[in-house]
Amino acid sequence: MTGSVVGIVTDPSFLLAVLVSVAVFATLFTALPALSGNPLKTRMKAVALERDQLRAQQKARLASEAERRRKGLREQESVGMRSIVEKLDLRRALADDATVAKLRMAGYRGQNPLTKFLFFRLVLPFVFLAAALVYVFGMGAFADQPDLIRGVICIIAAYAGFYVPVLYVSNKATKRKQSIQRAWPDALDLMLICVESGISVEAAFRKVAEEIGSQSVELAEELVLTNAELSFLPERKQAYENLASRTGLETVRSVSQALIQAERYGTPVAHALRVLSAESREARMTAAEKKAAALPPKLTVPMILFFLPVLFAVILGPAGIQISQQNIF
Repeated sequence: MTGSVVGIVTDPSFLLAVLVSVAVFATLFTALPALSGNPLKTRMKAVALERDQLRAQQKARLASEAERRRKGLREQESVGMRSIVEKLDLRRALADDATVAKLRMAGYRGQNPLTKFLFFRLVLPFVFLAAALVYVFGMGAFADQPDLIRGVICIIAAYAGFYVPVLYVSNKATKRKQSIQRAWPDALDLMLICVESGISVEAAFRKVAEEIGSQSVELAEELVLTNAELSFLPERKQAYENLASRTGLETVRSVSQALIQAERYGTPVAHALRVLSAESREARMTAAEKKAAALPPKLTVPMILFFLPVLFAVILGPAGIQISQQNIF
């Protein structure tokens, strides 16, 4: 029996079959990873597809927001409002450089927003006065007051109507500045990466505008407008100064001055952008810490009004119930 086993093992055909089987197994074992595919490539492909989908969705959202905002540079002129403003010469009486600068900070560019602003400053006092007269004298409000006080209330309403457009524009400018302020440190980081990679300032503005739009549409608009001004203005310095004046932020003004100095003296921009980016992030962190530090005093009054009565009711309620039951029985 042992001799037959040894004979089979030493048989050249058997050895050849074993070697072929081992070779086939090794071939299949080494080929299986290739047949199953590269997981890294599959993952990278999935990430790339997901990124393209998110980018397409973001571009669609930005396009819809731009459609709703109606703040383009080519806004259609209101002919009726313009004729009234020109006949009464309201630009000389009610508008100055500060008014135009405030409108730009609020995102209203061109002549038509200024025309609408002046028109509403003219019309709204009469509208508020008419509404106050109907409310006070027609509906009998403040009937217990003398007619002089009621007339003063109507005049105050007309005065408020005169300043409603100013308050509206100031509110829009404040919200726009807050949006730009929150996204500005991230935009500086992206700009620093673009500049250090070797691309030009115009391409950096365009790339940062595309990427920062998901965080702040207002900042993306300003960067796109600055990129356009860098292309057609005779002096690039004017484009940077316009960016600082439209935003009204000191951090943006510092970056504009750094870019102007780099254009004038040929100094490296990357170092200045790195320092300014760090300062912007520190300022944002300081503002967040300031808000966090102001939170406990703000919570004191709500806690006294809403939490402490409930707490006293929960603590003293059972004792009051027991005392009332003892008095009853």
